[in-house]
Amino acid sequence: MGVSKILRKFSTRGAKCAAVIVAAGSATRMQGIDKIMAELGGEPLILHTLRAFQNSDDIQEIVLVTREELQEQLSQLCVEKKLSKVTKICKGGETRAESVQAGLDQVSDQCGFVAIHDGARPLVTQAVIHDAVRKAAKFNAAAPAVPVKDTIKVVHGGVVESTPDRSALYAVQTPQVFAIELYRAALEQAIAAKEQFTDDCAAAEKYGLNVVITPGSDENIKVTTPTDLILAEALLQGRKGQ
Repeated sequence: MGVSKILRKFSTRGAKCAAVIVAAGSATRMQGIDKIMAELGGEPLILHTLRAFQNSDDIQEIVLVTREELQEQLSQLCVEKKLSKVTKICKGGETRAESVQAGLDQVSDQCGFVAIHDGARPLVTQAVIHDAVRKAAKFNAAAPAVPVKDTIKVVHGGVVESTPDRSALYAVQTPQVFAIELYRAALEQAIAAKEQFTDDCAAAEKYGLNVVITPGSDENIKVTTPTDLILAEALLQGRKGQ
């Protein structure tokens, strides 16, 4: 069923929210470091991410999507650290869209919303999660974002083509939160059309959902390179010193 048809009959009043944590990537830019299991503050990076959602009053269950070889290790970690909201740990797909779909398939029927989050964003705050979930509950789709600080250039063939108005540009973060049946329909269409997206909102936007922006955080960085890991450690230590 298409998004527009679901939207006309859809109601999510009082529905619970699950989190799908996507941690199935190959980390090709980490120079051999497995960023999900990399040490951050003396613990695996993914533990910080999971704990943020474990501690959120807005999240009722967590599905972790990861690489097959990490499933058993992460399962043991969740038990050891008493992450009671983690209900499923499943294998990811070949693409992000397929990994997200695998996670959605494991969410219980009790949840009408889903917060899709990068496993490599370990410093997400409770405020960022709360604002995105609450806004999605009202508008069906929401994502945290921060205004772009640098001037952005559109470049083709090594030559600047244009300079967009910076006041209209935002860097979008996660968790990106959606009414789950609406997003499932959009994602199924995107996968069937073999669309490639760099974030989850793009599928929602293309197939008819309006995504509302909520406040992000400069600390909600995605660990993509070894330098990002150093920055995340500094930010974490700064929090401990507050």
